[in-house]
Formats: sequence, C-alpha cells, structure tokens
Amino acid sequence: MNNLIETWISCMFSYHTTYGHVEKLAEEIKKGADSVEGVEAKLWQVPETLSEEVLVKLGAAAKSDVPIISPHELPEADGFLFGFPTRFGMMSAQFKAFLDATGGLWRTQALAGKPAGLFYSTGSQGGGQETTPLTSITQLVHHGLIFVPIGYTFGAGMFEMEKVKGGSPYGAGTYAGDGSRQPSELELAQAFHQGKYFAAIAKKLKGSH
Repeated sequence: MNNLIETWISCMFSYHTTYGHVEKLAEEIKKGADSVEGVEAKLWQVPETLSEEVLVKLGAAAKSDVPIISPHELPEADGFLFGFPTRFGMMSAQFKAFLDATGGLWRTQALAGKPAGLFYSTGSQGGGQETTPLTSITQLVHHGLIFVPIGYTFGAGMFEMEKVKGGSPYGAGTYAGDGSRQPSELELAQAFHQGKYFAAIAKKLKGSH
C-alpha cells in the first residue's frame, strides 16, 4: 500500500435511479474503476424527492442500501461520475435538486479542476441519449469541473448497428423502455469501460499536481 500513497485517488459515483437501470450501470462503472490500481471508487445515491406513495404508483424499484450523499461530501472525492434517468431529454428532477443544493460549493469553487463524467438511462431511442448529457454539462461547467467523455474509446462497441444499444461519446447509457428492459451485456461492457477509462484519467490528473 505504501507505494500507492502518492497516486491513491477517490472516485465518487453518484446517481439517481427509479427502476434500477442507472444503478446497474453504476455498479458496472464501479467495477471498471476498481480495476485501476490505486483507485478507490464509491457509490452514492442522491436523495429521493418523490413520496413513497408516488413511487409505489410508478412501480419504482425498491431502494438499495447504497448510502445517500449530501452536497458537503462531494469535495472529499478526486473525481465524479454522475448518473440519472432522463426526463424530457434532461436529467431527472431528483438529480437536479441535488445539484441545486451545491450552491455553497459553487461559491467557493470547491470542485473546480476535478474531472467529472456522466451516464444515463432513457425510455426510448429518441428519448435523450445525447441531449441529456449535453444539457447536463452546464452543471459541470459552473462548478469548474473538467468534463471527461468516453469519446469513441470503447471501440467497435460504439458502432453497433444490429442491436439496440444505449450510450454515446458523452458516456455510458441504457434504454429502459417501459421499465422491464434491463441493460444489455454490451451496455454493461461500455459502463465498465467508462469506469476504467475515467479512473485512469483521474489518476493521471491527480498525479500531475
């Protein structure tokens, strides 16, 4: 362990999920990040804003035991990946509410200079696989975060045409459909790649300081 002290970094992967799709991506992303030596990845959920009654009516999945994050914990990490389902081509209101509560961090620019990326879930192929991350970048910019997309580093998987596949150069993604469709093996592989790719970049940035 001693020889890793100088490069040991902490990546924080925060997400909101309704039917569990984003959580599955987050779990795979964490595996990818953990595969990079000297990186410790942690999963966090943002607070839910809907009542239990409404969640039941929506048929939402039961919440896991992943801890709930508060804004003041964000500065503890060296890098972030934010995940959320799409609502009308943008991030969910729950995740937006969480980011709206980071005004104090914005005033001090406590997150400036740290790397950040995005992953997401949409209900359909035209539901926002690119507009969702594109409109979410504004949140990163105001905090001075460094946006880290995956580009086309996933290779041939980025050009899949025979199978339905979420994700884009902006980040890993999946399609939920009516809620019954689960992330495919290819989508999960892309999520793993994003975690590994992002962690490697975060490690380089930390080591260069």
